[in-house]
Amino acid sequence: MTTQDYPRDMVGYAAQPPHAQWPNAAKIAVQFVLNYEEGAERHILHGDAGSEQFLSEIHAAESYAARHLSMDSLYEYGSRVGFWRIQQEFARRQLPLSIFAVAMALQRNPSVVAAIQQHQYDVVAHGLRWIHYQNIDIATERQHMAAAIEIITQLIGRSPTGWYTGRDSPNTRQLLAEYPLIQYDSDYYGDDLPFWIQLTNTQQQTRPHLIIPYSLDCNDMKFASATGFRCSSDFFQYLKDAFDVLYAEGTYSPKMLSIGMHCRILGRPARFKALLQFLDYIQSHTHVWICTRQQIAAHWYQFHPATF
Repeated sequence: MTTQDYPRDMVGYAAQPPHAQWPNAAKIAVQFVLNYEEGAERHILHGDAGSEQFLSEIHAAESYAARHLSMDSLYEYGSRVGFWRIQQEFARRQLPLSIFAVAMALQRNPSVVAAIQQHQYDVVAHGLRWIHYQNIDIATERQHMAAAIEIITQLIGRSPTGWYTGRDSPNTRQLLAEYPLIQYDSDYYGDDLPFWIQLTNTQQQTRPHLIIPYSLDCNDMKFASATGFRCSSDFFQYLKDAFDVLYAEGTYSPKMLSIGMHCRILGRPARFKALLQFLDYIQSHTHVWICTRQQIAAHWYQFHPATF
């Protein structure tokens, strides 16, 4: 298979990335994402065959064909406590926040919906369920996508303009092509800047589509890995190092830095300390644009529009 026929883009911007032209001559765009998934995970109460195994305090968790009460309570910590600890800190500092919102999870917590509305947070559709879509048939994924967008629109009062499945499938982007209101997706981890692709839907119609890359390395999910972060100082140091490198590069080639947070993970007190330290650190710098994903999308549409 030749490079021309290969379906993956291994080149990207190469040695000549565009100058981002962030607002106010910022050297870096820092974007915080709070994943809200609690109440939409695998669960027999949701019609699944077994309990959740992913992203919890239980390493190598088993899946049971019954309620896993320990897993239940670990997820419930996120919606009962963790969301509020993180959200209130961003509100205290008057900082913007993007919410990767799973529709079923939002349905189960009107208080969270009210807080999102009150503070006008950027809401990115994070699917109907917090489950793996890799092997789910395209008809079911289409149904879930439509339901997620409809539910979030009804709950928040506006249609989401961004999408992130998190555990996507080879069909996800083809389905997103059917939703022109979705301006971008973030199911990609392979760049430090947004970029354009051509989307083709099931009717072979094409349109430009923006990718705003996300991050699994500057992400608290590594606390749930056997080889990941062990304590708050690990997480803070990693975020600081990433920021420092990109801030220095920003003198001549500004980039973006995404920080991934989960209510049930970073919302725990010991880990939350790292977030406090990192926020203090970046707020001590000038030329930093702390923004939402929708703000990045709007900026890229204006200053770096698609050329095809």
